[in-house]
Amino acid sequence: MDIYTRKSRWKLYLAIAGIIIVAISMVYTDYLTDKLAEEEKSKARLWVMAMEDINDFDNEALQYCDITLHTEILKANATIPVIVVNERGGIYDYINVRDTSRAVLLQQIAEMDAAGFQPIKGFANSIYYKESNLLRQLRYFPFVQLILIAAFVGFGYMGFNSSRRAEQNRVWVGMAKETAHQLGTPISAILAWVEHLKLIREDDGEVQEILGELRNDISRLELIADRFSKIGSAPKLEPINMYQELEKCRAYMQRRASRKVEFHFPSPDEGNKQARINPHLFDWVVENLLRNALDAMEGKGNISAEIYDDKDYVYIDISDTGKGIPANKFKTVFQPGFTTKKRGWGLGLSLAKRIIEEYHSGKIFVKRSEEGKGTTFTIQLPRA
Repeated sequence: MDIYTRKSRWKLYLAIAGIIIVAISMVYTDYLTDKLAEEEKSKARLWVMAMEDINDFDNEALQYCDITLHTEILKANATIPVIVVNERGGIYDYINVRDTSRAVLLQQIAEMDAAGFQPIKGFANSIYYKESNLLRQLRYFPFVQLILIAAFVGFGYMGFNSSRRAEQNRVWVGMAKETAHQLGTPISAILAWVEHLKLIREDDGEVQEILGELRNDISRLELIADRFSKIGSAPKLEPINMYQELEKCRAYMQRRASRKVEFHFPSPDEGNKQARINPHLFDWVVENLLRNALDAMEGKGNISAEIYDDKDYVYIDISDTGKGIPANKFKTVFQPGFTTKKRGWGLGLSLAKRIIEEYHSGKIFVKRSEEGKGTTFTIQLPRA
């Protein structure tokens, strides 16, 4: 199992854990609201009983009865909205109601009846009551909690991801510059030995031909070292005809490809669509795409390229007839370390993405792919 599969699974596990926590919170909150609703119903009943007892006393009886408990019960209800309806359907009394107009009160009663609410029956009255503000807020608490948890996780993830990306960038830059530095010394030494051999075997045509090829390979190594040295620093960009630059990449890679692989690239004289690029770094990107295409086709197939533009961008499509990429891997292929090969570090497409997006202000992405039929990558660059 590769690192990105494990990472996706950990995200799934964390999401499931979050759902379980929210579900438990909702169940427990629902339990608490049910208990609180029962308690409010009991308080409403006590309020009704206290009110009816007081109303049942005549003035003379009130002089000899202790109604302190009754009045305390009536005063204690400062949160539950109560509407008392007499036997004729009129409003007899109300408490803790915001809008006290008769029309509004009757409308609220009609809505409660339509919802199936069963009022508390008194001696001659029906008592309608609503949940207190505290109980209503408690019912919404799980959703508020879910939003807060999601916001916390989201901001935490973005902060962690940004920190990790910055650290990753520093590692990339350090590795690239150290690689360029380490290549410099043996390249210089090999170049010196080649020049020395040329001098001592000037009359040997075969040796001179071999040394010429070695010099070409050394030039290639110098180009690779130069590419690595540019990682982490702002490269110089210049307007380049993309038809001519793409032809250079094709010519280089076709010489190193199987004869069973056919290249279908536009002619360098076909047009003049210019973009601001650094040729060394751009060629590195295209070569990576072509090398991956050759590996995916396993020695035979077609590689084609297309150049087109719009008002703001120049687009380059590079297509192959290889194995293809699963749809769920379109973004993963650009992550460091991702590879389907038995050999390799999985850094080519990651470097390509960095070069195009960070140094050329463009984009690179999988335009389309179908397993067993091939893949098309698109490079998008701002017009010169």
